[in-house]
Amino acid sequence: MANLNQSEQKILAARTALETLVQKGLIFSGMKIGLGTGSTALPAVKRLSEYIADGTLKDVKAVVTSFQTENACADWGVPVYSFKDRVINGELDLAIDGADEIDNANNCIKGGGAALLREKIVAYNAKKFVIVADSSKAVDSLGTKFALPVEIIAEAFVPVKKQLEKLGAKVVLREGVRKCGPVITDNGNQIVDCLWEKPVDAEKMEDVINDITGVVEVGFFTKNKPAAFIAKEDGSVEIRGL
Repeated sequence: MANLNQSEQKILAARTALETLVQKGLIFSGMKIGLGTGSTALPAVKRLSEYIADGTLKDVKAVVTSFQTENACADWGVPVYSFKDRVINGELDLAIDGADEIDNANNCIKGGGAALLREKIVAYNAKKFVIVADSSKAVDSLGTKFALPVEIIAEAFVPVKKQLEKLGAKVVLREGVRKCGPVITDNGNQIVDCLWEKPVDAEKMEDVINDITGVVEVGFFTKNKPAAFIAKEDGSVEIRGL
């Protein structure tokens, strides 16, 4: 038995996903690809850069979801474009990212790294969406163990908090680490984290929360169901929905 730890599972999931997608022709030369944020997405970006460096992939155009990923692409030689660029034209062939939780229907919570708005713009404008994850991210229901991130306008914190509490959530403003005060997103907004005692309907709640005035975006991802590569402790990788 391999007995892989969480970090090893993340790398396995990411590399297996990239290699499988290249083999199946879902990642190809000339494509427009969205690249996610966080400790599972970055190994996927690294593997993509290796395919570019060895000539397997050419003329790949990446759209990134955060400054973190943009910096990694600069270091590793992955060309980065804006959604506004004419060659991108507001749509992607494929997006690949991590998840904080993924349920049995491949609904996700994302935003642990506070990049959920850009991640959703990328994921929801991709023809194909792929999640890479370690086994701890696979759950039966969303939002009861890992808090749901909601990006908000700072001025709206109190009324948004009240509305989220009416929906049964315990709501906490996310504080910065090694910084005084709240987390500020790449978009200049704040994040509140919401936790429920009992399971909620993620597909319904995505729309309900997004309808609250002052909410910029919610971390439920239910509308563009991804394929998923979930690495296990024993060294196997579960592939869903490909």
